[in-house]
Amino acid sequence: MNGVYSVAQVRLAEEQLMATLPDGALMERASAGLADICAALLDDAGPGVRKARVAILVGSGNNGGDALYAGALLADRGARVQAIALGDRVHAGGRDALVHAGGRLLQAQDTLAASEVLVDADLVLDGIVGIGGTGALRPLATELVHAAAEGGALIVAVDIPSGVDADTGAVADAVAAVDADVTVTFGCLKPGLLLAPGRSHSGAVMLVDIGLGETLPMATVHVLDDDDIAETVPEPAHDDYKYSRGVAGVAAGSPHYRGAALMTTAGARLGGAGMVHVLDRCDGVAAMVIDHFWDVVTSTDAPSSTPRVGAWTVGPGLGEGPADGATLDSVLAVTGPVVVDAAGLRLLAQSGAHAPLQRRHAAGQCTVLTPHEGEFAALGYDCGTGSAQDRLGAALRAARELKAVIVLKGPGTVVASPSGAAYIDTRGGPELGTAGSGDVLAGLLGSMLASHAARENVGDDDAARIAAAGVAIHGAAGVLAGSAGHPVTAMDIIDALPEAIAAFRRGTAP
Repeated sequence: MNGVYSVAQVRLAEEQLMATLPDGALMERASAGLADICAALLDDAGPGVRKARVAILVGSGNNGGDALYAGALLADRGARVQAIALGDRVHAGGRDALVHAGGRLLQAQDTLAASEVLVDADLVLDGIVGIGGTGALRPLATELVHAAAEGGALIVAVDIPSGVDADTGAVADAVAAVDADVTVTFGCLKPGLLLAPGRSHSGAVMLVDIGLGETLPMATVHVLDDDDIAETVPEPAHDDYKYSRGVAGVAAGSPHYRGAALMTTAGARLGGAGMVHVLDRCDGVAAMVIDHFWDVVTSTDAPSSTPRVGAWTVGPGLGEGPADGATLDSVLAVTGPVVVDAAGLRLLAQSGAHAPLQRRHAAGQCTVLTPHEGEFAALGYDCGTGSAQDRLGAALRAARELKAVIVLKGPGTVVASPSGAAYIDTRGGPELGTAGSGDVLAGLLGSMLASHAARENVGDDDAARIAAAGVAIHGAAGVLAGSAGHPVTAMDIIDALPEAIAAFRRGTAP
């Protein structure tokens, strides 16, 4: 499990660490790691370090210093390194090291010479602004960033792509922000590398250890690794049976949206629970589900009268009439975990979500809400746009106020607990943007929660961790489904879920 840290946390940790080190040692660690990664990239790309042409876009701060020192190390290895200063000041030590190693420093105002350097480069280092930068790049910097992109060089961002907010991933102007192929970040992950839209500018993120682990606080925001995810979908024990593995309840579908019941049930069948129980609302949907999945059971009993069901999923494919509201209310009356999705979220928004969710929380019952941004807005929350976008902050605020686990879907899905614990997903991609994908996820999450509820008490933080793992499994299934290059449907995602789970257990997930 990898911690994700804010700029303020990183700055404080750096200050504490630098107080114990010789002057310049931290920058030396960062630039050495950056140079090593650049050298490996150049070797992999073809020219190799000794024949490579490296250009550096240099701002006035320490981010530019890291880039200049790394450029000096690359020049020592034989690369032809030319730095382009975007202002009157650059880091003096880094400048001197580069020149001493045989590198060259140009002024950005000489736009013709600077553009020629960028167009001819094999690799461009983005050292314009670091994790403290906010807002769009200035016109001259933007012009040179575009020249680098047009030249086809490999673009490596130093710590964070310039133009991306390190705390939120917000991008004030997508045109005036670096699109990196690789981002080499120092010490720890930052939210802006993982959250949309910043993640789309970051490329492959590579982490350089500079020793911050000694001074960073305990993380509250995390990215799960394969082992963390595998732990949430364990293989059955030798003495397990269907009830000991948990029973997942599904209240989904309607005559107008029959497929939602099928897709939610399909996801629930693959999440680890030993049985799936479908609520029969006497509209023909449950009978249709049985025709497709012979191992599913149905009942017209109220959800609170089905004690073997450990967790429920409610909402996909429901309508928004009085009967549908009554179905939602009946599911929220159970004592186990509940996943609310799709129409269930709209019904909650119509009736006022705070009261029922807070009652459940006060009774020690956990509720997981899975909105996309439109449903999130209907619940009264806004992720913001442009430079004001903050998906992590918005999800944490909603979780705290609603007293529910929030799964804010989208690029870099955020899972937030009322306690302030949160997870950012790095697995899901555009393959998931297809009808029914969310229904599959809702069923999968309900099943995973039911499986855990059969063995242990599931609180909000447990549910958040399990939900984050389910989001990752769903994302990996999308990647696997799209690996052959054909269009991906929800049915393809369902088919890929078993292999995705197996891949996490092997530690080989995409």
